[in-house]
Amino acid sequence: MSHSLPSAVLWDLDGTLLDSERLWDIPLYELTEKLGGQLSPATRRAMVGTNMSVTVPLLYAEVGLDDPSQEQIDDAATWIDRRMAELYRQDLPFRPGSRDALATVRASGIPMALVTSTRRDLAEITLDKIGRDLFAATVCGDEVDGLNKPHPEPYLKACRLLGVTPPACVAVEDSPTGVASAANAGCQVLVVPCDVPVEPGPRRTFRDSLTGLSVADLAALLPG
Repeated sequence: MSHSLPSAVLWDLDGTLLDSERLWDIPLYELTEKLGGQLSPATRRAMVGTNMSVTVPLLYAEVGLDDPSQEQIDDAATWIDRRMAELYRQDLPFRPGSRDALATVRASGIPMALVTSTRRDLAEITLDKIGRDLFAATVCGDEVDGLNKPHPEPYLKACRLLGVTPPACVAVEDSPTGVASAANAGCQVLVVPCDVPVEPGPRRTFRDSLTGLSVADLAALLPG
């Protein structure tokens, strides 16, 4: 049985294309220790796939500050971003199969977008290394008016920029937060878990890795 090709493929960044959640560990653990605390594994897992407006308050709660000021949140976010920029420039490990998967979709002519919770300034560093020409559109965490993943807006915005409808698109995600965002937007979601388990649900198809991913695999995810 043949399937129509997706109208677009929408890629998450951290944990999906890049094995960068372990890089994020470094500033998150460092800052928690600087503030006199210790980041628990459970709290770190809760941060995966989120943006600074979620991550920083969780971090402060670990050191006993449950109601940080906006200035404190901004200062911590700036510190984390600067540290991550250093790390991104030093090392940018790809997830297994991700580079080949990008090349395969690119060769097919299917438009691609990058949809990430990462801020634009950091995402620009990664685009220099991944290849910004691969993506017809990019949506970053500071470009959705605070409606970050798991809200569907990041994926809805990507579809608007590409001029496509979500049900005709495949999103590739790794985290519960990102999967919820894409599924709630109406996309078909290819789930390739990284560090945090993802529960089964509507519009979700699971795969162990991106290694060997074909255009036919993506087309098969669309409703018949």
